[in-house]
Amino acid sequence: MIVLVLIALLSPALNAQELNCNVTVNSDKIEGSSKETFEALRQSVSEFINNNKWTNLAFTPIEKIDCNLLIIVNAVSENEFACEATIQASRPVYNTTYTTTLLNMRDKVFNFTYQAYDQLLYQQNTFQSNLTAMLAYYVYLILGIDADSYQRLGGSPYFQVCEDIVSSAQTASGLTEAEAAGWQYGRSAGGFSKSGSGRYLIANELMDEAFKPYRNYFYEYHRLCLDEMHTNVANSRARIAQGLTVLREVNKARSTNILVPMFLDAKVDELVNIFQGGTATEKTETYDLLMALDPTRSNTYETITRQP
Repeated sequence: MIVLVLIALLSPALNAQELNCNVTVNSDKIEGSSKETFEALRQSVSEFINNNKWTNLAFTPIEKIDCNLLIIVNAVSENEFACEATIQASRPVYNTTYTTTLLNMRDKVFNFTYQAYDQLLYQQNTFQSNLTAMLAYYVYLILGIDADSYQRLGGSPYFQVCEDIVSSAQTASGLTEAEAAGWQYGRSAGGFSKSGSGRYLIANELMDEAFKPYRNYFYEYHRLCLDEMHTNVANSRARIAQGLTVLREVNKARSTNILVPMFLDAKVDELVNIFQGGTATEKTETYDLLMALDPTRSNTYETITRQP
């Protein structure tokens, strides 16, 4: 498989791991079940993400990417888990104590087969399980988004792995119907639907030439605006406002895209905080643009223009 060749190239050794991932498993919906199984799952997932070496880059402890994975267990039948997951990642802003959210998304089709104390192995040249495939997918998505925030289109090698993991999962044998559904085309608000998952769309759009303007703006937002805000707040805010028009153009070209909603899910509170201190023109134009893109958050965006 192409994906496994790429992963082999990106993962030569088990040292200097890249992620600092806090894993939580919430089993409150499952009554009368042993919590031991869910703790074993949490530990296995945490070790899989944090102890594997995913790239050939050397990360110091302070450079590790902070992220969170919350797995909410909705139902369990024998060894089949019907879950949803929330995936978050952040990075520090240069010369400040502030951290900015890079990713804040929800996968409603996070289904897998697992038996307590199963060891989650990362083995090259083999599609091990749906759980390990999903975890590897989100690891590389986080790595790619983080890289895109530091270098223009820097995440492409990792997004390519995501796309190849999707292709491999779609042709993998032995998946249950519920597991296979998560790799098919599907979209709803936030990128997910009952019949499918946004995994396909996210990987596809991130590697699509049509979305390069979005990815370029993602880089500029973080590296040229947030990281420079300590030197000139007004200038950085103006550049962020100017660049937001890219989101509008992407939305016009692909009204069903998933990347713009992903960006807003991660940045909504940050954008509000940034533009509450803006000029009257910046406030009005930003409010109008965000409302056109995301009218469901009208109450939140109204705080931009609200008088103190």
